[in-house]
Amino acid sequence: MQHRYAKLRLYVQGWMNYFGIGMKYNDAVELDHWLRRRIRMCYLKQWGRARSRIGRLIKLGSPKYHAILTGLSRKGYWHLAKTLSTNCGLSKTYLDEQGLVSIRTLWVGIHYPATAR
Repeated sequence: MQHRYAKLRLYVQGWMNYFGIGMKYNDAVELDHWLRRRIRMCYLKQWGRARSRIGRLIKLGSPKYHAILTGLSRKGYWHLAKTLSTNCGLSKTYLDEQGLVSIRTLWVGIHYPATAR
């Protein structure tokens, strides 16, 4: 995942430097939500089996009952990436610590730079 984060950082920063000026705030927030959900989906796919998913979600701090429901669910990865246990375990702060770049933060940095204040 670290390699994925590094490549994603390069791509998103370049994309925001080019297209970020003409972008609305709501579009940046929607893209940021979509990107985090996609990364959560990649984690779930990487963990594979139900037992691994349940154990990892519990270890990351999601409620045990909800982690079991998510781990045993037969729904697709994209659907499971939006569940309560996935959002608790793979929270926004956890993903930021891992190195995920926020599109919203980049947008704010472009439109409201610190030097203008």
